[in-house]
Amino acid sequence: MSVSNHSIPVAVDRPVSRDSGNRQASTSESLKPPAAYFTPPIDIHESPDGLILEADLPGATENQVSIQLEDNVLSLSAQVNTSTPEGSRILHQEYQVGDFYRSFILSDEVDRSRITAELRNGVLRLILPKAERVKTHRIEIKS
Repeated sequence: MSVSNHSIPVAVDRPVSRDSGNRQASTSESLKPPAAYFTPPIDIHESPDGLILEADLPGATENQVSIQLEDNVLSLSAQVNTSTPEGSRILHQEYQVGDFYRSFILSDEVDRSRITAELRNGVLRLILPKAERVKTHRIEIKS
């Protein structure tokens, strides 16, 4: 079996810095963006087996991150709290802490049942494998 060089299309929403816009989800159970949020920067890499999506979520822990797939929309959300040591105050801050939200429209070429996620050091890594039907297969001829 050989692997195809066929790219998997992924539509990425427009980055929005602190305004949620007028997005509405299709059901009440959908992951909805908070009233004000940051759009995390992302990197998307393609491997022979699928896509690797990395989102920067500084300060986020596994308990604070939510990932939801509904229809073709993959949504990421994180609620990060400021952690300032007791009795101190912030003198300088390089980045702002708050809620994060980002969504992506996946093509049918992603195998939704095999999507995995891991969070390490504030970087969320999603593995989006190619569906088997998208991979190129060699067909043996029997005589």
